Amino acid sequence: MQIRQAGSQPSTRAPVDYFTGTVRIDPLFPAVDPSRVAGNHVTFEPGARTAWHTHPFGQTLIVTSGRGCVQRWGGAIEQIRPGDVVSFAPREKHWHGASPTTAMSHIAIQEALNGNPVDWMEKVSDAQYDASAINGEQQ
Repeated sequence: MQIRQAGSQPSTRAPVDYFTGTVRIDPLFPAVDPSRVAGNHVTFEPGARTAWHTHPFGQTLIVTSGRGCVQRWGGAIEQIRPGDVVSFAPREKHWHGASPTTAMSHIAIQEALNGNPVDWMEKVSDAQYDASAINGEQQ
């Protein structure tokens, strides 16, 4: 058994190459051989979001606070709130982040393939994210 005490692992700022806006990553558990599964608690300030990306084995998000947006390539932007669980299929191109006016936190769980849990792509453009703002105002 191993207990990782809350706050025992340092927070990091998400890399600007793969995120827009202010995003903090708090590690929960790393992948430890033979497991390939890792988890992080990620906090997005209003308007912050990931770039488009995929995960070799998919990803599960558990929303813990705030209001956010998720979108898979070719799909509609969806609103997410605390308690929602979002599952992306393996290699499904997607992004996620906060709403334009409200921060959002989620637990992100994913598996690595050959040590790589994510393949990053282009950033979500302001025009793509503006659709999120319009969609959010309608709900």
